[in-house]
Amino acid sequence: MSNENKALIHRWFEEVWNKGREEVIDELFAADGIAHGLADESGKALRGGQDYKPFFHKFRSAFPNIQVVVEDTVAEGDKVAARCTVRGQHQSDSLGFAATGMATEFTGITIVRIEQGKIVEAWNNFDFMTMYKQLGAL
Repeated sequence: MSNENKALIHRWFEEVWNKGREEVIDELFAADGIAHGLADESGKALRGGQDYKPFFHKFRSAFPNIQVVVEDTVAEGDKVAARCTVRGQHQSDSLGFAATGMATEFTGITIVRIEQGKIVEAWNNFDFMTMYKQLGAL
């Protein structure tokens, strides 16, 4: 089970983020799943694909060449922790400020809980502060 769960998180970052395959969100993220640490415009945690997809579009629009490298994974029971490095070039105003054309690199960690081959809960801690600083937004 641990190896299957590790493979799922690698697939999530490769297919959803690196390849931009939106349809994989519904395949791997439970309809009632929750993504703690990521929020919609009102500050509410993202639930299911219907909430996750607008976040996905906003971020992929800002960084259409985004690359998420999963540096490490650790699995125990139904949970997987992944340490990631995120790289991209800021190319649109979808984050609320003009595109800078600047490259960014920041890190993050997520812990996901998986049931029946889908992410049902995720705790995300990505260093968006570093990203905003590198882009001159702070």
